[in-house]
Amino acid sequence: MKAISELKIAITNDHAGFELKQAIVEYLKKQKPLYFHDFGCQSPESCDYPDFAHPMAEAIEKGEINFGISICGSGNGISMVMNKHQGIRAALCWNEDIARLARLHNDANVLSLPARFISQQEALKMIDAFFSTDFEGGRHKRRIDKIPLKSL
Repeated sequence: MKAISELKIAITNDHAGFELKQAIVEYLKKQKPLYFHDFGCQSPESCDYPDFAHPMAEAIEKGEINFGISICGSGNGISMVMNKHQGIRAALCWNEDIARLARLHNDANVLSLPARFISQQEALKMIDAFFSTDFEGGRHKRRIDKIPLKSL
């Protein structure tokens, strides 16, 4: 996989993910991605994650962004929104191994994090694993090709 400095990365979150997002943004600034965009939210005030997740998913689908990081309290809600988009494969991860396998076997393009259940240190380890792992292809490619819904 390309180095983080060669990627276009975006991040989105709800109020529960705001604090973790702030730490991740600081970490990514040090890694200097080619392009970085924060889709919000920008405060710990209560908000609705779909309002922020849909725009990021659309940017990834359009090719404006290579990969995304989505964060909410449990990671579930924001992952569900992201995965409504045909070009998104958001993986809810809770440890480094799951994050690595999300890329290796599932060609995930969004790392979803459960802010209320992981530490900042765990999140940064998952980010490193996710962005340093290439998709393995092979038998996994056949399975990935079956994910999008076909028109009836």
